[in-house]
Amino acid sequence: MAKVIGLVTANYYVQNPSDLVASRPVASMPFLGRYRLVDFALSNMVNAGIRTVGFIMPPNYRSLIDHVGSGKDWGLDRKAGGLFVMPGSNFGTSRLGGRFLVRDLEENKQFLERNTEDYVVLSTCNFIYNIDLKAFVEKHIASGADITVLTKKATQDNPNILGFTSDSVSVTGKEMGVKFGDTAFLDLAVMKRELLLEMLGWYKSMDHKDLFCALIESGDISRVNVKAVDFDGYVAAIFDKQAYYQANMDLLNPNVLDELSPEDRFIKTKAHDNAPAKFEPGSHVTNSLVSAGDRIYGAVVDSVLSREVIVEPGATVRNSIVMQGTVIKTGARVENAILDRGNIVAEGTALMGTPDDVLVLAKHNE
Repeated sequence: MAKVIGLVTANYYVQNPSDLVASRPVASMPFLGRYRLVDFALSNMVNAGIRTVGFIMPPNYRSLIDHVGSGKDWGLDRKAGGLFVMPGSNFGTSRLGGRFLVRDLEENKQFLERNTEDYVVLSTCNFIYNIDLKAFVEKHIASGADITVLTKKATQDNPNILGFTSDSVSVTGKEMGVKFGDTAFLDLAVMKRELLLEMLGWYKSMDHKDLFCALIESGDISRVNVKAVDFDGYVAAIFDKQAYYQANMDLLNPNVLDELSPEDRFIKTKAHDNAPAKFEPGSHVTNSLVSAGDRIYGAVVDSVLSREVIVEPGATVRNSIVMQGTVIKTGARVENAILDRGNIVAEGTALMGTPDDVLVLAKHNE
């Protein structure tokens, strides 16, 4: 893995944004109480031994910089290699659907030119999975492919995911959007660094395109051998509020949680120095993930709570995600909801969605 560098892109929007991403990029969305979505892409790389990672930022990068910093919590604050925070291009809605934009890669070409490693791994931040990336790279090298992409059979329709078509040997085409049973691209690929630089030259006139879309739409798929590796582990694709909610609820299953963060490849995140959660007399907590600094007086059932959340006496939180610093006042009821950070739910208030249409309460900015 000393021959491999990583490149993570975060400069894109989702096609169905909610209030959750009104003031933050998708990559910095809180997840499971203590993580951010970007933690999974970074952890997959550093757990495999990659020690040089470029990180292409979106224009609204403040929360990402605050979380990632110098990369210390991922072991990337290094004299040799380390984390390279790089600017993404700033342009309009053409970025929808494209997550490896040629323009972003071209503007940060120096990162690719100055490093001498043989291979580069590309990843985005919208997919939740834990992969043995070292084995993935080794499989790519052994296959002789020019590019290897990670895929999985789609379990539901999703217009945001790039789908690949293939023959028995190689990838032959693509579709924007997948249906149940299609081959879904998990936004992870490995190729030679020199090939990526060469491809950027091919698509200078198509710099608004996604790299893989440009490759296939231009007909250049016949010039390179693209192979797919099927991933058989847990995957969550986070492109809308419902998928975000469901992924958090999935991880309340301890078997899924253990698969997502095994002891030999645990997910790293920014360290916080908080007191432990405190469960006051009379509180009731069932099948929930409660974070450091929380104070629970009421009832929490089948829910995920971030740091410094207070659930007052007589309050109930059920089937919900409650983010940092939120206070659920006495007698309030929260069910099938996502409460962004800093909110105060007034006494006796009922905030209720449904499992198929969760209620979202936007971040409180005062």
